[in-house]
Amino acid sequence: MVALRQSLGLDRGWPGALWDFLAERDWTLLLLVLFVYPLSGIVNRSVYKNGYTLDAYRQIVGVPVYVQVIARTFRTAALVTLLCLALGYPLAYRLATLRPRTARLVMIVVVLPFFTSVIVRTYAWMVLLGRTGLVNQSLTALGLAPGPLPLLYNQAGVLVGMTYVLLPYMVLTLYSVMRGIDGALIRAAYGLGASRLQVFRRIFLPLSLPGVIAGSMLVFIPAVGEFVIPSLLGGPNQLMIGRVLWDEFFGNHDWPVASAVAVAFLLLLVGPIAIYQYYNVRQLEA
Repeated sequence: MVALRQSLGLDRGWPGALWDFLAERDWTLLLLVLFVYPLSGIVNRSVYKNGYTLDAYRQIVGVPVYVQVIARTFRTAALVTLLCLALGYPLAYRLATLRPRTARLVMIVVVLPFFTSVIVRTYAWMVLLGRTGLVNQSLTALGLAPGPLPLLYNQAGVLVGMTYVLLPYMVLTLYSVMRGIDGALIRAAYGLGASRLQVFRRIFLPLSLPGVIAGSMLVFIPAVGEFVIPSLLGGPNQLMIGRVLWDEFFGNHDWPVASAVAVAFLLLLVGPIAIYQYYNVRQLEA
């Protein structure tokens, strides 16, 4: 903490005094100001409209579109998480088995998309997935499709775009955990006559589960709040919660309903986050 304080220039003057004040209180005040206060304001707006009422929450339950959007958001986020795990686990495993210098070079390719705006990457996918785009032209030329496939303005386009953007989070998390697995355990298993499948199933996979859980959370949470990709690649038929909140806040200016949707969605996210924290506690206790 002392090194962090000095690196941020908080070791003198009023910034240092503020740092000491917060540190003495375990950052409780900062948490109250930056998290609890804004959240309490959203909760208050969700139940207040010319007096305290639960009409906004009744509207969420009574109007099918809200329930459908929330269900679609969770389903899409879960599918994106599974796709990122299916693609990222083999890639991270391969990176973990490479020499460190080679792995660092490949890692540059993995993180390179972070240097480009999400909007630019999304528009690039619109060009690639269009009816005359490179993907459809390649499929048609190889005889894998009789004609251009509908890859835009549907769930397929959303899944492709979101998986591409969120895949590095999964790979980086899995790679950091896999690199920490003791190679002596693997060599001992081979020395005792275990096959590659047995080593993977009984040693490597269990030890890499913390990375699977953490990577899944790092992909799932941003996926449920994604706004740009579903709007551009999914179109009006693939509304997700981010677009609904935008429309309610800035389009309809219906702050009570928008706040109620945000609160309800936050409560639904508590479940996955609680499971993740419970798993972390169990890992620490073990």
